[in-house]
Amino acid sequence: MLDVLQLKHSVNRMPLEKVRATVAELHLEGIVTEGRTPFTRVHFNTCFAEIEALLQRAGYHRQLDVVGYQGLAYAMFDPARWEAVDVLKWLKEFVEETQAHSGPCTRRLESCRRVV
Repeated sequence: MLDVLQLKHSVNRMPLEKVRATVAELHLEGIVTEGRTPFTRVHFNTCFAEIEALLQRAGYHRQLDVVGYQGLAYAMFDPARWEAVDVLKWLKEFVEETQAHSGPCTRRLESCRRVV
């Protein structure tokens, strides 16, 4: 596994084109799930400030927050538009629905968009 400095370096060197879809989704919906971001949970756990700086360079200048549900899913969101508890409830429902249909939560969230 990459050490923290390598991980931060990889985020700082990530091309802006790679995060533009994430920025567009944040501007449109104010929330984006893990399947629509180029970042993993490890990125968020170790270098959130660098991710915020990268998103700012790509054109997203609002405050940003992240919530995760039991290590199975995460979402980035604009706390001015969404309450963390609502995003967490939404993630919980999605994970439980996915588990009910396919067993363990293995499907990524990329096809999922739902307004609470």
